[in-house]
Amino acid sequence: MAATQKPSYLGLLNALAIAETAAEPIFDAWADQTKDAELAAALRFVGMREGEHGKAFAKRMLELGYEVRGADMAAKRNASAVKVAGSKKLSDLEKFAALGFGKGPQKVDVFDGMFQDKTIDPVTGGLLGRYIAEERDSTRLLAAQHRRIKKAAKLAAKQKSGKKGAKQKKAA
Repeated sequence: MAATQKPSYLGLLNALAIAETAAEPIFDAWADQTKDAELAAALRFVGMREGEHGKAFAKRMLELGYEVRGADMAAKRNASAVKVAGSKKLSDLEKFAALGFGKGPQKVDVFDGMFQDKTIDPVTGGLLGRYIAEERDSTRLLAAQHRRIKKAAKLAAKQKSGKKGAKQKKAA
């Protein structure tokens, strides 16, 4: 099923296949270390989605007669993010900050330009549309988890400072 002419969007498919495949181990490592069951479930869901996207784009490239290139280098660059995600020393809140997740939708949508290429075939267009919708949903899901974790951390800090104040009053 090789295409007769190299698709202009092949680089996009390759980049997405690499990035999405590389993201799955980050979420999995984090899910394995968190003590928060709700966060772990969300991380595993998003990680599975990322891996599925990577495979779907790699498969589409094969259908077009091409293979993913550069995945080895991406895996090496990804090692530090996996290490951060799997750290036992960092809190979940610190991991959100270090990895840049949980910010929610940004003003500039990175997906807006993906359909500028008018030569995208219907199968690839459908795949990209699903990918974009799921990525936006994952962004919302991670942002909700980030807000929940942040709120819990503030509440715990407030309770901790309240207990310190009560102990100080009792001692006086």
